[in-house]
Amino acid sequence: MALLLLLHVLLVTVVARPPAAHAWGKDGHYMVCKIAESFLTEEASTAVKDLLPGWAGGDLAETCAWADRQRFRYRWSSPLHFADNPGDCKFSYARDCHNTKGEKDMCVVGAINNYTAALEDSSSPFDPTESLMFLAHFVGDVHQPLHCGHAEDLGGNTIIVHWYRRKSNLHHVWDVNVIETAMKEFYDNDLSTMTQAIQRNITEEWANEEKQWETCRSRTKTCADKYAEESSKLACKAYEGVEQDSTLEDDYFFAALPVVQKRIAQGGVRLAAILNKIFGGNSRLQSS
Repeated sequence: MALLLLLHVLLVTVVARPPAAHAWGKDGHYMVCKIAESFLTEEASTAVKDLLPGWAGGDLAETCAWADRQRFRYRWSSPLHFADNPGDCKFSYARDCHNTKGEKDMCVVGAINNYTAALEDSSSPFDPTESLMFLAHFVGDVHQPLHCGHAEDLGGNTIIVHWYRRKSNLHHVWDVNVIETAMKEFYDNDLSTMTQAIQRNITEEWANEEKQWETCRSRTKTCADKYAEESSKLACKAYEGVEQDSTLEDDYFFAALPVVQKRIAQGGVRLAAILNKIFGGNSRLQSS
């Protein structure tokens, strides 16, 4: 019933967020989903590939920015990309998961829970391919700290800054600028190289944490509220020392980059865990 109510609400909801807020940008979403692919069970991997649209070429990562491109087609989906808070560094589902009209479940956590439920229900009337692509995208979104930022500045969108010499905003810094700078400085602008470096960190630097990332004791919902709580706390740190017209350079970049890399890694591992739960199978593929 809750799923049907949410999806009914989606059809009548108008945009309440500027379309510029694209978590992680295309490259970040690609890395989240590429990492997830490497942690899927064989059974889940087969099921996912069977649901992918033909234009994806059998690659989940190719679809993971799709939801951002649909904002003008599916205007009801805009509030589902974030879960902002009043600025207290906490996430409360009852308080924060609604749109500007007060309609409940309209946030990234509600979206993850409901698209997971849609994929688990074989009798669901909703398109499973779109449900998969929305789910994969929103798991990436909830791990971007500024998608659980402060409501008053739209998750940093209204805080204008200079990223080195380029004009930007705080949200875009976390979506795109940190990744672009890292790609240029450390990875020869090669997305595959950066993805592989993060994957190595999962099996080496974060090996003792990885199992904890994917653990979810909830039997009826995902643990997306937990992921939003993590992002809310990280967002508060991201705001520290930043004002209108701040110039953000090396100090900010080197503090933000490890957070960005780890959140991409966590998003990938957790997306795989959700898909493995939906589609079954016990033994994961080895992470490359």
